[in-house]
Amino acid sequence: MTHPAAPGTPESSPPLLAVEGLDVSFGPVRAVQDVSFALDRGECLAVVGESGSGKSVTARTLVGLTGAGGRVPAAVSARRLAFDGLDLATLTEAQWREVRGRRIGLVLQDALVSLDPLRTVGAEIAEPLRVHGLATRAALPARVRSLLERTGVPEPQRRAAQYAHQLSGGLRQRALIASALAAEPDLLIADEPTTALDVTVQAQVLDLLDELRGKGTALLLISHDLSVVGRLADRVAVMFGGRIVETGPAERLLAEPRHPYTRALLAAVPGARTRGTRLAPEPAGRPPASPGGCPYAARCAAADDTCRSTLPPVDALGSRCWHPTAAGASVLSVREPDPAPTVVDGADRTALLDVDRIGRSFAGRPVVRDVSFRLHAGETLGLVGESGSGKTTTARIVLGLERPDTGSVLLDGRPWSELTERRRRPDRLRIQAVQQDPLGSFDPRFTVERLVAEAVARTGVPRGEARRHRVTELLDQVGLPAALLARRPTELSGGQRQRVAIARALAPAPALLVCDEPVSALDLSVQAQILDLLADLRRELGLALLFISHDLGVVQHLADRVAVMKDGRLVETATVDRLFAEPADPYTRRLLAATAPVGASR
Repeated sequence: MTHPAAPGTPESSPPLLAVEGLDVSFGPVRAVQDVSFALDRGECLAVVGESGSGKSVTARTLVGLTGAGGRVPAAVSARRLAFDGLDLATLTEAQWREVRGRRIGLVLQDALVSLDPLRTVGAEIAEPLRVHGLATRAALPARVRSLLERTGVPEPQRRAAQYAHQLSGGLRQRALIASALAAEPDLLIADEPTTALDVTVQAQVLDLLDELRGKGTALLLISHDLSVVGRLADRVAVMFGGRIVETGPAERLLAEPRHPYTRALLAAVPGARTRGTRLAPEPAGRPPASPGGCPYAARCAAADDTCRSTLPPVDALGSRCWHPTAAGASVLSVREPDPAPTVVDGADRTALLDVDRIGRSFAGRPVVRDVSFRLHAGETLGLVGESGSGKTTTARIVLGLERPDTGSVLLDGRPWSELTERRRRPDRLRIQAVQQDPLGSFDPRFTVERLVAEAVARTGVPRGEARRHRVTELLDQVGLPAALLARRPTELSGGQRQRVAIARALAPAPALLVCDEPVSALDLSVQAQILDLLADLRRELGLALLFISHDLGVVQHLADRVAVMKDGRLVETATVDRLFAEPADPYTRRLLAATAPVGASR
């Protein structure tokens, strides 16, 4: 359903934004091909698709930043690229500066990168007001405070004086939105605005965006989170391979998707229904499409010669590509449910990991308080909670990177946390970590071979052919070809980098992987592949997983038990089925209530 027009806006007025036949190329690569859509005031159009589908390139083109800072110049063409009477295709850089920020606002995914680290948050928010002459110098502080209050930032005066690195992820994201809203733009482009935010902060950001939409601001939302899309969008456009393969009202598209790729995206959403199944389809290995065909043809089990040569019209997809009774049949490959591990918390079985009443404070402020849990071989424990609840500090204590002030950690029934690093070293290989951002932990100068070989060397494998063979073996184990050995981290996709990180962690044959938000920044398709990989490794190698995530659907799909943290304490621990069906603690109930299922209506 389309959101009602803003007050005073005629129903028959032309769209605020009209895009027809947009093409964007970087050298020989066509990143966006023949993309068309329109957007009215007070309407939200969501653009979804995996990394590399052309979503962000489309968004940046609408603010004149296509390929900004890139080594290969972008070639942009369109039959029509109009915004409120302006021909965006003909604007000079000086004219773009008048439009960008003032008429069209842009909110990017990574606020820490987007906000200037050398300026206070207040100065960042004040810039569009100052540049566009929208407030006097004397009025700027009050306007900045008002914008921070509007975006739900507590203590706005104090936060305005702080720098980006002094704020939590949720506060940074809201400050970035405040900056984008400062000039009250007619169109707000939000590129993955809630990725990596916990569910409660995400809900606050979505409420704010919905409020803006209700007041007449047009929203172009780019997201791989279909629950976010279902909560906010009026219409959805699905992109793959630089083209829009399906578009329609959000309620219809999420409930009755017609294109096989849209169905594959929905099938990849983790949750209760996916437990024991594979999320990602097996590679199709079919002939590629011609330049004018459906870009998904090579991965589609329903592809034929017609759709390989011509992109089918959306109204033909229901009958030609998919029969309602066969929904998902060729996209979601199902395996037998993983056997549940025999989990015994009593004293008759030694736990692989025994965390006993640990506590940790920083500068006198308690961050972890009296936390206890056990983890057995082959078991997955999901650790969930809001940002700042103590999850990552708990993980660092488990890994031996932080020493608890109180309590202890046992590994294989032997002391772990109380040991010096020298005494801990013999067992260090038993426990490994997989972080959220592998790019930040990789040396960008190293090749994939050298990155993984470093970890292999620690296990005593000699240099030369033996070490190279082990590296290749590990890459194969995580589904990467040996052809990637010579590549550097920046030459890999996000999913490939995460697989390299897992290969490094597997090198010493650990018993426990501590995974801290390992899929939160990945699109649905790549997330599905990594979750399938972790489930396979757990089954094949008997790995235990301590899996930290803010995505409750991911935890419900993967975990055996769930521990919920709030303000440094564990407020509830239960089997995954019981916790999601009958949460005992009020905080757990609030977390579950803040998680909108895919397709939920506003």
